[in-house]
Amino acid sequence: MLLSGVVKGTAQDNSRLKVQLKKYNIKWTSQSQNSSESMPLGGGDIGCNVWVENGDLLFYISRTGTFDENNQFLKLGRVRVRMEPNIFKDPNWQFKQELKLYDGYVEIVAKKKIDSVQVALWIDVFNPVVNVEVNSSKKIKITAFYENWRSKDRLLPMNERSACFSYSGYEGDVITYSDSVMYHKNNVLWYHRNRSDKLLFDFCVEQQGLTEVKEELWNPQKNLTFGGALMGNGMAVGKTGKGQYVSSPFKCWSLQSEKARKQHHLQVVLHTAQTPSTEEWKEQLFSVKINETWKKTKQWWHRFWTRSHIFINVDKNDPSDSGWQVGRNYQLFRYMLGCNAYGDYPTKFNGGLFTYDPVFTKQGNTSLHGTPDYRSWGGGSHTAQNQRLVYWPMLKSGDFDMMPSQFDFYSRSLKNTELRTKVYWGHKGCSFTEHPETFGLPAAATWGFDSGPRTRPIETEPGTLYNPWVKLHYTNQLEFAYLILEYYKYSGKDISCYLPFVESALTFFFEHYKYRQRQRSGRFYDDNGKLVIYPSTACETFKEVKNPTDVSAALAAVISAIQRLPDSLMSGHKKQFWKTQARHIPEFNFELYKGDTILVAAKNLPKRINSDIPELYPVFPYGMYGVGRPRLDIPLNTWKSGLLDDRKNYISWHQDPIFCARMGLTEEARKFTELKLSDSGRRFPAFWGPGHDWVPDHNWGGSGMIALQDMLVQYVDDKVYMFPAWPKEWNVDFKLHGPHGLVLQAALVNGVAEELSVMSQRKNEKIIMMLGVKE
Repeated sequence: MLLSGVVKGTAQDNSRLKVQLKKYNIKWTSQSQNSSESMPLGGGDIGCNVWVENGDLLFYISRTGTFDENNQFLKLGRVRVRMEPNIFKDPNWQFKQELKLYDGYVEIVAKKKIDSVQVALWIDVFNPVVNVEVNSSKKIKITAFYENWRSKDRLLPMNERSACFSYSGYEGDVITYSDSVMYHKNNVLWYHRNRSDKLLFDFCVEQQGLTEVKEELWNPQKNLTFGGALMGNGMAVGKTGKGQYVSSPFKCWSLQSEKARKQHHLQVVLHTAQTPSTEEWKEQLFSVKINETWKKTKQWWHRFWTRSHIFINVDKNDPSDSGWQVGRNYQLFRYMLGCNAYGDYPTKFNGGLFTYDPVFTKQGNTSLHGTPDYRSWGGGSHTAQNQRLVYWPMLKSGDFDMMPSQFDFYSRSLKNTELRTKVYWGHKGCSFTEHPETFGLPAAATWGFDSGPRTRPIETEPGTLYNPWVKLHYTNQLEFAYLILEYYKYSGKDISCYLPFVESALTFFFEHYKYRQRQRSGRFYDDNGKLVIYPSTACETFKEVKNPTDVSAALAAVISAIQRLPDSLMSGHKKQFWKTQARHIPEFNFELYKGDTILVAAKNLPKRINSDIPELYPVFPYGMYGVGRPRLDIPLNTWKSGLLDDRKNYISWHQDPIFCARMGLTEEARKFTELKLSDSGRRFPAFWGPGHDWVPDHNWGGSGMIALQDMLVQYVDDKVYMFPAWPKEWNVDFKLHGPHGLVLQAALVNGVAEELSVMSQRKNEKIIMMLGVKE
């Protein structure tokens, strides 16, 4: 079937979008019990957890890049706003708190007969400012408290060291150092400046034997200062005090209204920078623009929502309907990702900007009584297997402007990882491990310490990690390289600044495994002219393996994508070089099982230690098997063999619904996607987790988004497959993006496709409809 046309963008369509999104607004008519019942608010690169408890409005403040000496991801404090009289505490006033998606803000309203108080919280997308606007029908006073639980140095207990993952299991002292808080004119000013003699960077460099190249290494921790100021017109310095929220004692500094008013405007201005001195940092903080109009931020959110959407069963408007929940929670989670659209660092898979007091997370059978800064699996460390799932769905959602922060993570520290490769093995290429810190070196805990439960044996080869799960795990640098190339294919945006990383990621594998084979045999390749990728790992599941299928798929996919780049981005000479290198990639691993050909994770399969499914990585992320591609029977046989059953799952990073969608398994894709994207069981429906990770679990939400998108649309060469794994029982209205500027907008009503419109840079898109088409 061949269709072409123009995607609608009329005022009527935007009005319909606004109406549909309004159905997804989260509305609460009672106050929250604690921070776990908070609502996410964000913009630019700032996130706040907002809730009202015992009559007080509270919000935590997070911002990307606020990494302390230990590379712990510190919150910027908590703000408490109290009215006089305290209307929110009066049971005679009706209460409502609402997340208004279309405009991207939180509104809190109290009403009593003809009187009302309205509080709007919004974050400037273009400047790091949190705004709290209060409008009352009668004059009131307000007091704003800045609350800080880091008023003194704190020895981090062993069971909290996962928050700075490098020091997990480290037997020496680990200290979270205090912040500086003070009054500055009529503002509350606070900041954290990293101490120059306590940096994790220095610890890792010495631990990992890189002192000789230390001066060449990039250090993002040095002189890093982050913090902010609480301010407001008509506010004067108030009292200081002490208190305790949940498990954490705090000190507070307050601002008070000079007189009762009908309108109040509070602002929290933030700043993060590496500066030679705190004085220079302060100057920069107070030069931040704070009087920008709310209109610009609303317009940004409006444009964000017009890029793409998936609405399911909206005609029912039934929050108990599983399809409706999936569609609503897809939009909620995309909103949460949009809150860090422009961060210097990517959205963390283990909570993003929206973690809260850990005692309420209840991971396993335990409750952790740590500070609000705690999260499992680290703050600055970057778990690649999880992070990738947060960023893949942004291709089809068209959120291309949100992706560079993830790519920059690799390009900034590229030199550091190339240097470590050169020091340890004497060859070229970057060696990003599974858990790199912000500066690219492996997390210290994965390297191993001199003593304690994670002691590194003295005979361990320099450069090799002493950690059973991530030892020899470099594969995900290839997946991010592939994602960059897909980003170009979808967006057409310039990727020249990322191509050095892409080529370096490839170079490492070819150079490293030629180096290994030459050590063993004196030759670069095996008898067939192929690399011998050994010792290696198939994801985190099978260790010390030979020629893992996921690695072969990654190498082949990246080189194939390079061949499609224009000569303006990569010369024909370079593309030919990589094409020649591709001949040395080992073949995939197959075997016959009950008469059927199936994929196998590696040439040899030692005892597994995790539950990834590397056999199916040629399906996702690398797209070599699936709907519309040859030999779909092979991955289907693999999935249905029963050999994977004890590894199938849906929580956290498990990507089973994506596999099912890519193979056209409609019922299984639906089942797993419902488990992924149905309500979380917490007050905010998209606060999933903890699963394997933390709350909210962002790779849980990201993998669910990918699956739902792939159930609707898949792209194979020059063909577009619509509804390849979509249940007919779900009515849907969607708009999604594809390669070469493709934008698809369509609806499915009672199993029949209608309202299809297409915009593409190519003249005709070959649309293959896998459900009935309305005549």
